[in-house]
Amino acid sequence: MGKDMGDKPGRWHCTTIRVRYQESDQMGVVYHANYLNWFEIGRTEMIRELGITYRSMEERGVLLPVTDLDMKFNQPARYDDEITIFTRMTDFSKLRIKYAYEVRRLSDEERQGLAPASYDEGLKLPGELLVSGSTSHVWVNREWHPVRLDKSAPELYEALSKALAGGGVS
Repeated sequence: MGKDMGDKPGRWHCTTIRVRYQESDQMGVVYHANYLNWFEIGRTEMIRELGITYRSMEERGVLLPVTDLDMKFNQPARYDDEITIFTRMTDFSKLRIKYAYEVRRLSDEERQGLAPASYDEGLKLPGELLVSGSTSHVWVNREWHPVRLDKSAPELYEALSKALAGGGVS
């Protein structure tokens, strides 16, 4: 864990989407690269719940490129499935951030019990696990030089720190 993060990851944040036709391939399952887009949806919505958008970060000159990616496929998602992207911060410092993801298919019953919950680290997530993964990122400026988030965007640094100290976004 990063120095700023403490000893435990943040809480899981949930975003639900429906699989669109163009996201499936000839085999009738979601094309693998679409899960990367869904990971991005999960993390941008998580940040949005903190009151910060990626657009506002970029306007301040703070960018967050992916530096590492890991994905494990368990079961395929299919056209018209309603899936939930669970996202949480697992490492956070002034220079870097790492997220974990689980893409799950929930039953109608599980989905109804979902909102507006976040899930603690020890709580078993609902639904069938389709894909799990993680992304690592580094804070950079427009010239792609690493920056300290506490200096470049102190309000974002503070929001992320508070979210982690309080157990995450809800």
